[in-house]
Amino acid sequence: MGALDISIVGPAIPAITQSIQMDQRTVSWILSIYVLFNLTGISLFAKLSDLYGRRGIYIISIAIFAAGSLVVALSQNVEWLLTGRAIQGFGSSGIFPVASAVIGDTFPPEKRGRALGLIGAVFGLAFILGPVIAGVLLSMFKWHVLFLINLPIAVILAWFSYKLLPSHRSEDSPKLDWQGILALGILLASFSYGINAIDVNNIWQSIFSAQVLPFFIIPVILVFVLIYIERRAQSPVLFVDLFMNSQIRTTGIIALGTGLFQSAIVFFPDMSVDAFNISSSQASFMLLPLVIATAIGSPVSGRVLDKIGSRILIMTAIILVGAGYLVMGFKADVKLYFYGAEVLIGLGLAILLGSSLRYIVLNEVKPEDRGSAQGIVSIFVSIGQLTGAAFIGAVTASHAHTIAGYKTSFMVLMVISIVLLVLSLLLKSKKQEEQLFKKQPVAPTPAG
Repeated sequence: MGALDISIVGPAIPAITQSIQMDQRTVSWILSIYVLFNLTGISLFAKLSDLYGRRGIYIISIAIFAAGSLVVALSQNVEWLLTGRAIQGFGSSGIFPVASAVIGDTFPPEKRGRALGLIGAVFGLAFILGPVIAGVLLSMFKWHVLFLINLPIAVILAWFSYKLLPSHRSEDSPKLDWQGILALGILLASFSYGINAIDVNNIWQSIFSAQVLPFFIIPVILVFVLIYIERRAQSPVLFVDLFMNSQIRTTGIIALGTGLFQSAIVFFPDMSVDAFNISSSQASFMLLPLVIATAIGSPVSGRVLDKIGSRILIMTAIILVGAGYLVMGFKADVKLYFYGAEVLIGLGLAILLGSSLRYIVLNEVKPEDRGSAQGIVSIFVSIGQLTGAAFIGAVTASHAHTIAGYKTSFMVLMVISIVLLVLSLLLKSKKQEEQLFKKQPVAPTPAG
């Protein structure tokens, strides 16, 4: 359901902008506000799942997401649209980290890659269905109908979650770290607003203006406040000590870059409408090469991960994504190159989002910290999505021709992929991961 929403939002953007007048900077808020509220809730839901069990928290997350989908579907103006997206984002913040933590609870280390690959396969399936559903429905109905699809899916998911998911909860249930949650929420909200308020035409003057600079100073101060709070909290919402692990630090930075790469996909349909002079429904179908590549890459990468380890797989993924955005930077307005670049990007993101990054984190933390650790990965991916959406929106708004703005953005993403490729050399080899498995105790399967 979470992936279906992401894949439907992209194709819906051209139709939304036609019915609700929005400039490029405002369009970026369709993704940004979703990511912002997703960031605010990730640590909360991840910690709640560690304390009170996966099942109940997962069902609550699904219900909130469905409520947001209904608000979006009924919206007739920008205010209600963004309100619904905010509710969706908050609900989705409990979906992915809790699902990945369940894998850690129920599978031994040597089989987690394959299991996480199954989650990636579902992600890929949703990405295939999304553009097809969007293309068909947009040709017959208004864009609002696209978000109603989440409602029956939510009902089915809630029922099977109640029947199948483990309900094991922590033996001791310390008080929730509300101070940490509040500090983290304000920090992320301030950062996201500051990013979106930057004027790319006068970037330095804009950053140091009274309208932007305070929103970058506040997060810097709150970083130290958050560290102080979390080191003294009985059950911290963000385990600061986890960042002492070099593998988790490296994984976090790569996750941030992954979010940047993923954010650009949301703008592909909008760019297609301008570049190829096609309708919104036709632009939806132009995403098919990307989503098919994602669907194939996710399960395959999960199986390969158990055999070759995470480092080689992640390096391969970064090369594929970087090559895809390089092609986009030069030939985004030529259909043959556009389709080819989509395949490269889809395969690369299938590996990064499907299993590899979460695989590393699952192997590096204690069983009782898996939910919180998965939340950290989601936070970094979401920060990347937030930054990427704001950056692309600002760059395209500053160019006289939208296509030129998109091409500039894609070239920047290619440069970032080179930096991440070098950084990925710090990850553990397959042999080092196998040695870690021997030392790591396997948690018993939780009682359902």
